[in-house]
Amino acid sequence: MNYQEYIKSELLILIPVLYFIGIGLKKSKVPDKFIPLLLGIASISLSAIWVFATSDVTCFKDVAFAIFISVTQGVLLAGASVYVNQVYIQFVF
Repeated sequence: MNYQEYIKSELLILIPVLYFIGIGLKKSKVPDKFIPLLLGIASISLSAIWVFATSDVTCFKDVAFAIFISVTQGVLLAGASVYVNQVYIQFVF
């Protein structure tokens, strides 16, 4: 499976960013059960900023497509970040 078919290469930088956000959330008083949800919201928001900044949005169809891309990319990136964290935990601890 080629990850580049699913996650845009320009957004791959968000995986370590989300990982470090997750570490910060883990050290805060946020309950662990909310961390994946918060990472998902952060990931979708950051993806939306990138999508809307790099797209020519001129009609409702373009807006709907940009929102769809933002949500799907955000979910995939958050999932990849949580996966990286779990792999790290399994092999280090």
